[in-house]
Amino acid sequence: MTDGPSEDIEALIDLMARLPGLGPRSARRAVLHLIQKRGKLMLPLAQAMQAVGSTARECLNCGNIGTSDICGICDNPKRASGQICVVEDVADLWAMERANVFSGRYHVLGGTLSALDAIGPEDLRIPKLLDRVITEEITEVILALSATIDGQTTAHYIADQLPGVSVTSLAQGVPVGGELDYLDDGTITAALKARRSL
Repeated sequence: MTDGPSEDIEALIDLMARLPGLGPRSARRAVLHLIQKRGKLMLPLAQAMQAVGSTARECLNCGNIGTSDICGICDNPKRASGQICVVEDVADLWAMERANVFSGRYHVLGGTLSALDAIGPEDLRIPKLLDRVITEEITEVILALSATIDGQTTAHYIADQLPGVSVTSLAQGVPVGGELDYLDDGTITAALKARRSL
């Protein structure tokens, strides 16, 4: 019987395997690569993770992740366009920003309504959204939610809570069951440009 990696290395592999998209075999390969590139990759990565771990926080206004209490998007006066794009999570916000087609502000819900999982409006950032629509004088709420049953249920609930405000949603290009984080920039661009009223 041969000896495998040390306990410390196995612990690192186990932690890496918990990341999305990495299973035990991929995590083992990634850790081995990091160890082999220790000076150029592993040590800078560890330092960056330490820095982000101690400074990252959720924006008190929109729910984005940044390094200050109010993120750069919310803090930018040029983005006060009267539009808020509502997304399920930060990955979706980052996908929209990567597409570089929206110049307004965002609101991260933190999930979708789900009767099965007992997730109601108070469990999400829906009350904060309704407050922002009033205080920031929002004229259009763009719902960039996943084309799933829970996503569409959430969209209709929010639309019902906002009479007198233009509520639109992404249109073509977003497949039923699709999630924004997995879509390419062109698809997101087409969907935002072809948004429709709810």
